[in-house]
Amino acid sequence: MSETLPPLLPLLVGVPLLLGGLGAALRKNKRARHVLSLGTLSAMLIFAVVLVIVTHDGTILAHQVGFWDYGISIPFVVDALTSSVLLIMTALALTSVLFAMATHEARARFFHPFVMILMAGVSGALMTGDIFNLFVFIEVMLLPSYGLLATMGAKLGANGARIFVTVNLLASTLLLVGVGLVYATAGTVNLAELHGAAADDPAVAVAGGVVLTAISIKAAVVPVHGWLTRTYPMTSPAVTALFSGIHTKVAIYAIYRIYSLLFDGDERFLWIALLVTSLTMLVGVLGAIGEKTTRSILVFSMISHIGFILLAVGLFTGLGLTAGIFYLLHHMIVKASLFLSTGAMEETYGTGEIDRLGGMAKREPLLAVTFMVAALSLVGLPPFSGFVAKFSIIQATLELSHYWVAAVALLVSVLTMLAMLKIWTGVFMGAEPKNLDERALAYQERMHGKRYLRVQAQAENPTLTIGPPTATTSAVLSGERAVKIPLKLILPSVILAVITLFFGLGAEVLMTLSESAAENLLNPEGYVEAVSGA
Repeated sequence: MSETLPPLLPLLVGVPLLLGGLGAALRKNKRARHVLSLGTLSAMLIFAVVLVIVTHDGTILAHQVGFWDYGISIPFVVDALTSSVLLIMTALALTSVLFAMATHEARARFFHPFVMILMAGVSGALMTGDIFNLFVFIEVMLLPSYGLLATMGAKLGANGARIFVTVNLLASTLLLVGVGLVYATAGTVNLAELHGAAADDPAVAVAGGVVLTAISIKAAVVPVHGWLTRTYPMTSPAVTALFSGIHTKVAIYAIYRIYSLLFDGDERFLWIALLVTSLTMLVGVLGAIGEKTTRSILVFSMISHIGFILLAVGLFTGLGLTAGIFYLLHHMIVKASLFLSTGAMEETYGTGEIDRLGGMAKREPLLAVTFMVAALSLVGLPPFSGFVAKFSIIQATLELSHYWVAAVALLVSVLTMLAMLKIWTGVFMGAEPKNLDERALAYQERMHGKRYLRVQAQAENPTLTIGPPTATTSAVLSGERAVKIPLKLILPSVILAVITLFFGLGAEVLMTLSESAAENLLNPEGYVEAVSGA
């Protein structure tokens, strides 16, 4: 199987790219777009599972696209790190699309094409074996992302979209400059040929530093993190969940890969990573505690955990990288589950402000349990996956006697718990506002129109006719029943919460995969050999 798979790797880019264009051509057939998108993402998910099975033992797949000679073609390379990240990202894209279909956001003509083209860029960025094409595929990711943000701009305001576009254009320009400097100093952009170049040549190290700086902006590392907090809360919950598991995580993946190959894990620069990631952890969690909406708290918390994940690069040991990769995979699932949980409330009740919600544990028990599972995993309590990730990270810092970093990590974990308690006590355990149902109906009518409410009422009771006033609306306003979050809105977050619970109880499976990925980063000779011999 390992011999037949490499020529198929370009399909992960080509198929969603072509089908995305086909989906855009389907102007009026919404159902066909749904089927096309779900089918494409499901096929990518199955392919990613196969890649994980093949590469989990350290096997590295490499292919020169178009069967051109080495050094001329675009190399696609897949190891345990690539396949596992691709698998989780595809799963997140699929659940985010299901959520968008439940909220009717996916009815927009270009929603599904944008997602498919985005995933084509993601696949290319993860698999490419040279930094110029990393830049190209990141741009392929960004173009549909601009479209998704612009689509929601009319609904939630375009300010966040402007910031996202401006910052990413700046970061992309800096990245292109860095790639040019690497080529000028090293004579190549092929990662296999660049192995150890920055460790041997100060000029290449400076060029590589420009590349890493640009990617760090895209990863939202402190102090270049502000764009994330002003962008993600301003789009729809489905897009926020999708972006949370893709954009910054592709950048994190690139940092892992580039430091492993270009810098060969050079110990001289690790103190910079330790300092920056510690600041990222602290600034992110302190910002989360000060926010007043569920999504803003989660976005700031996301920045904090980006620091946790990248801390592994500052350690660059077997245990540290294993823990960091485990943390990366766990965090993508957990954070998306939390975004979708709170997003279900926003889509139903029209707000994410903590002081305008309350009593959700009694009103929405399934959502409360789902949020609690993901939140406890984010905090790092056993038996959830977050406990294994954080314990391993702290153990790795102590192994190198970085006691101050371990202290920061422990402090941030406690503060993360306070941030999650802020949401839990205010939203789920707080007193239920008296006008919650009326505000929810007003929001749904404003966003979807009166006919939407009547169709929803008829869906609950087929004997009703579609005409004012609806039975549902009348019952709510008279106090006979309460607005409830539809099950289809909760299920995507439930699926992800179950996955993180599995990751915690079956941590050995994910830890073994992470160890294999870490070994390839620590000893990239196998990567170099696979690419040059493909």
